Amino acid sequence: MVEIELDGKKVEIVEGSMIMHAADKAGTYIPHFCYHKKLSIAANCRMCLVDVEKAPKPMPACATPVTQGMIVRTKSDKAIKAQQSVMEFLLINHPLDCPICDQGGECQLQDLAVGYGASSSRYEEEKRVVFHKDVGPLISMEEMSRCIHCTRCVRFGQEVAGVMELGMSHRGEHAEIETFLGDSVDSELSGNMIDLCPVGALTSKPFRYSARTWELSRRKSVSPHDSTGANLIVQVKNNRVMRVVPLENEDVNECWIADRDRFSYEALNGPERLTQPMLKQGGQWQQVDWQTALEYVANGLKQIKADHGAQSIGTLASPHSTLEELHLARLLTQGLGSANIDYRLRNAEFNAFEGVRWLGTSIASLSQLQRALVIGSNLRKDHPLFAQRIRQSVRKGGVLSALTSPELLADDEAWAMPVANAVRVPAQDWVDALAEIAGAVAASTGAAAPVAGSDAPGDAAKAIAASLLGGERKAILLGNAAAHHAEAGALLALANWIGAQTGASVGYLTEAANTIGAQLVGALPNEGGLNAGEMLGGALKAVLLLNTEPVFDSAAGTAAADALTHAQMVVTLSPFKANLEFSDVLLPIAPFTETPGTFVNAEGRVQSFHAVVKPLGEARPAWKVLRVLANLLGLSGFSFESTAEVLADIGAGASVPADKLSNGTAARLDGERASHAAPPVVAGIYQLDSIVRRAPSLQLTADARATQTVAAQEVLA
Repeated sequence: MVEIELDGKKVEIVEGSMIMHAADKAGTYIPHFCYHKKLSIAANCRMCLVDVEKAPKPMPACATPVTQGMIVRTKSDKAIKAQQSVMEFLLINHPLDCPICDQGGECQLQDLAVGYGASSSRYEEEKRVVFHKDVGPLISMEEMSRCIHCTRCVRFGQEVAGVMELGMSHRGEHAEIETFLGDSVDSELSGNMIDLCPVGALTSKPFRYSARTWELSRRKSVSPHDSTGANLIVQVKNNRVMRVVPLENEDVNECWIADRDRFSYEALNGPERLTQPMLKQGGQWQQVDWQTALEYVANGLKQIKADHGAQSIGTLASPHSTLEELHLARLLTQGLGSANIDYRLRNAEFNAFEGVRWLGTSIASLSQLQRALVIGSNLRKDHPLFAQRIRQSVRKGGVLSALTSPELLADDEAWAMPVANAVRVPAQDWVDALAEIAGAVAASTGAAAPVAGSDAPGDAAKAIAASLLGGERKAILLGNAAAHHAEAGALLALANWIGAQTGASVGYLTEAANTIGAQLVGALPNEGGLNAGEMLGGALKAVLLLNTEPVFDSAAGTAAADALTHAQMVVTLSPFKANLEFSDVLLPIAPFTETPGTFVNAEGRVQSFHAVVKPLGEARPAWKVLRVLANLLGLSGFSFESTAEVLADIGAGASVPADKLSNGTAARLDGERASHAAPPVVAGIYQLDSIVRRAPSLQLTADARATQTVAAQEVLA
């Protein structure tokens, strides 16, 4: 530790730290633009000049290392005059367009100009003009004349997103930030550049000219998309979501969010929102009131139960639904006498779980891994925020290995980080390839291999085994494709064996916002109940679809529509006009912004949130709809008055109890092999759930267009 004197106060700080770090620790604010705690030091802007005793001139606080006994003054005349001079230079070429700038009200340059800028400018020459650039549907670079060349956006792309899509060309007053070659910015984390920009050079294209920052109310929420459970600030005006930005939480999402967390809000007020209950009568959809719709559903369920038995009724629930919704859906299904409820819509194998399958480690620990093996995942697109944490660990010297297919990892840089060892084989060969790796581990440790007679390990398998046997902090992570695999149990069993031999944690990256929560409340078929695959095969007479579109959300795909068409009654509970071709009833439920609820993320963290706006039209929170429907059906145990009461009934605390978390082996490795009729289903980054599928700006991105092209080719084939 080093002790320095900062504005008359003694501050102890780790040796090698900068003056800026000491100031942060002491709670002393030093004005700055280019410095950011998550990015490398550039010392571009010089706004953080401070007075260091015995130094011949003011020094940049962000790039000056502390030394024992150093005396620093941040508010001396020397420091203030230096900062004022820098501000004068920054404002020389800055356009006077604050009245029309989207950044107005939350602009660092604007704020600091009040304290350090002069009341008038001595500059009389023409200001420079930088031509605008089109870099895609999410980021606006229309006013690059505002840019002060802090290079935060450049460093973010290079260091956090892993793709240096922006760079600075030329020098002096001709310098400008651009993509070169007219390319678009396509990173799945690109929206964070908007937050990082200290001026109005990079702004949100969907939000542009929509509202002023001081007009917006700010409310906390949680992302409903992937299993990170990113913390959000949802900004609201006139009961309408206008913008979504990150809420800093170092243990979960740090200060970043993925683009689908940021821009999916566009769907919430889109034309496809369902705002009134609807019944299909004579092949035509008619709007009805809630009482009529719910009585129709209740009477239909009673009749089908009487005619065909309770086991002809089933519920398919999305793992993007809240904990409370899933709990009540299970209680309602079981109250009818049926064991048919499942959230595993994309799975091809339906083994019984020995516990709640989870990440196997904390999210924060992913940033510190020394060794990692990722199995069956398109890591960068499936879990953007997990990928950036693993990217951090690789930058610190960690070794990343992968077992996946060529489609999910086209080359060693496809995940925007170096993959040291990669085995790329078709999905049907993953079990054999993982058995090879296990054999290589066994050969090194002297243990008996878990699969007798497997192929001799190849060079890649040996390299992965050697990697996992080294280092201290290690993890084996199974991705979405591994969870959906026809031999998911065998993959998990092999991963567990390798983890036990190498000391690595084993876990699932987990697909959706509430995959863990769905397991926690038991949204799974009891003994004798039908799984999602069987229900989507046409085995039911009555189907409740909670927040899901089986054609897009299930392994059955378009075949699901054919199967559901033959059911006597299909009830869709959705925020959108979904499943029109085979549903008989549409019940409008509230999306995550319009209902209180709870999600459980991949590490088992229980995160509750409130509604940030009122439900649109006649939409109602799904937990209320399920409660009223249960009452109409005459079921007991549905007297809940709030989500807090439902949560208390579940018994959920701040996190899932450790004794419930288990990635236990679910398959024997010497048993009969499963068929390999179809590869595992992996949703595209902007096809994951019903909200992102309806967000216009996200559907214009390069990632979405690529998914649409593949889907079109499959249809033609």
